[in-house]
Amino acid sequence: MSDKILIVDFGSQYTQLIARRVRELNVYCEIHPFNKSNELVLDGFIGVILSGSPCSVLDEEAPEINIDLFESLPLLGVCYGAQLLAKKMGGKVAKSEHREYGGAKLCQIDDNCDLLNQVDVESTVWMSHGDTIISLPEVFDKIASTENIPIAAFKLKDKPIYGIQFHPEVTHSEKGKQLIENFIVKICGASQSWTPDLFVQSTIAKLKEKIGNENVVMGLSGGVDSSVAAVLIDKAIGNNLYCIFVDNGLLRKNEFEEVLNSYKGLGLNIKGVDAKSQFYSELDGLEEPESKRKAIGSVFIKVFEQEAKQIKNVKWLGQGTIYPDVIESVSVNGPSVTIKSHHNVGGLPKKMNLK
Repeated sequence: MSDKILIVDFGSQYTQLIARRVRELNVYCEIHPFNKSNELVLDGFIGVILSGSPCSVLDEEAPEINIDLFESLPLLGVCYGAQLLAKKMGGKVAKSEHREYGGAKLCQIDDNCDLLNQVDVESTVWMSHGDTIISLPEVFDKIASTENIPIAAFKLKDKPIYGIQFHPEVTHSEKGKQLIENFIVKICGASQSWTPDLFVQSTIAKLKEKIGNENVVMGLSGGVDSSVAAVLIDKAIGNNLYCIFVDNGLLRKNEFEEVLNSYKGLGLNIKGVDAKSQFYSELDGLEEPESKRKAIGSVFIKVFEQEAKQIKNVKWLGQGTIYPDVIESVSVNGPSVTIKSHHNVGGLPKKMNLK
């Protein structure tokens, strides 16, 4: 595996965007929830990014981590991550008079700071926060300001530890990609050797090693996420993968038949299941969107479980859910804020006993 960046997730809706920006630099990264940080093995990681959060560091039950876990690595705190860093090291964070949301222009930059190399004064950065850093501990130097935020960025005097009040991962931050590249490449020293081809090769090898000759069952939706996951698993274990494609009656005209044929054309071991009537019955009379999503998810799991039980010696569940779906479907204590429920995220009944 090439160099790795660790992203500690405090529940921000932008966390997956941080990961995307890192991967666009051909650098591998992993997202781990803050409440699992004590379990992390840091071998191979060359830098850490602390994400934003819908929470306030001033909340009684604010998400916490032990910063000392990462003392040997370069670290970048983004928004909540920066406030947490400042607060834990002796600075002062307070509620803002008004929540700041939108673009702001940098009016002061430390030109000698590696993090801000090629980041221009007057460039726009994106703010989204309800707290502000009032004062820094003596061990930090201020490295950037905006007109309304005197401490927009800071650095530990003798270590590559940084905090920024804005979000460089969103496109509205004009030099955000440059700042992330400065941290990942210049400060952490990432080799930029990770590519999609390398990901495919390493993923197939890992799947072969982990699954061996055991059977896997997987539900396919016709979408990119589950389809890509199924093809990767198929390349690793072939017909030991059993795919199930459920017709929920909500697809486009003829889509079920066309997609099923496409899957067969890919060589996947797949079964199509007509469950339209079950979905229509459960949805009858429902109007509220979240209720509909939960009903669809409930029926999907029942149908999938019924079909999976017919397959012998299944030990594994294949899951093709992309990370944004996962973070949209769980609560901040999980750690991300719930946006909407996704039918394929809820998981299957524990009695199925699948790995």
